[in-house]
Amino acid sequence: MPKVKPQLVADYACVTGEGPLWHPIEKRVYWVDIPTGRMFRYTPRSAQHEQFYKGRVVGGFTIQSDGSLLLFMDKGTVGMWRDGTITTVVEEIVAERGSRFNDVIADPLGRVFCGTMSSKDHPGSLYRLNPDGSLSKILEEVGCSNGMGFTLDRRQMYHTDSAKREIRIYDYDRRTGSISNPRPFVRLPEGRGTPDGMTVDSEGYVWSAIWDGGCLLRFSPDGAEDMRIEFPARKVSSVTFGGQDYGDIYVTTAGGDKKETEGPGAGGLFRLRIGIRGLPEFQSAIRVGNET
Repeated sequence: MPKVKPQLVADYACVTGEGPLWHPIEKRVYWVDIPTGRMFRYTPRSAQHEQFYKGRVVGGFTIQSDGSLLLFMDKGTVGMWRDGTITTVVEEIVAERGSRFNDVIADPLGRVFCGTMSSKDHPGSLYRLNPDGSLSKILEEVGCSNGMGFTLDRRQMYHTDSAKREIRIYDYDRRTGSISNPRPFVRLPEGRGTPDGMTVDSEGYVWSAIWDGGCLLRFSPDGAEDMRIEFPARKVSSVTFGGQDYGDIYVTTAGGDKKETEGPGAGGLFRLRIGIRGLPEFQSAIRVGNET
């Protein structure tokens, strides 16, 4: 295919722009800048964008069925953001007081798989937040828990450990939310960048943002590289599909505080349209307090 040129749609010079997610009710894309505690949104119909949140660090978020945002923050805190007000869902995780959440994903039944960063005291973990607000630890000894996704038949789940430069695939039990039988899906050789955020398109192909690789990679279901799209930023951090027919690809980048070395597009939000469609991400279904 001809060389694709990503379109820069918003540039807030994000230090670590991350976690883009299409809001199906509002018809716009949301994303975060993790270390600065900022969140943004872009409305393609009007080409308008804005910063709407400044506060505690948000590592990742999901969208609830009522349109509110479920924020996964530092210290293992989870909060529900609605119209500028945050309601606490999880006060903190004692073991994560020195860490923060990173990438998260809702599953078909509204649970949320939520990973944490390694800290000086212990490696990262992967938790599952259940609809009643309880947490289950799913994986331990994770170097840097990152992008996740599901196969089209919802019988397997992908999970990225950036510290190992690897995406693994697990058997996934939709009924219980458990994962098992890990095996490698893709592992990047040293010096080729690190797999970061990811998504799965309507053909079952995996898209992985490559941190320090300056590109977005598309892998076939058997793990073969199918497509490479270059960006004017070394740290390509995450990817999602959006738009009316999910034919728009939104990509976040990092390094906006060091554009001279990280690239002129570092820290910006980009859009691609190449004739490949994605699928709506699942919405979380986490209840707050006595909410039913």
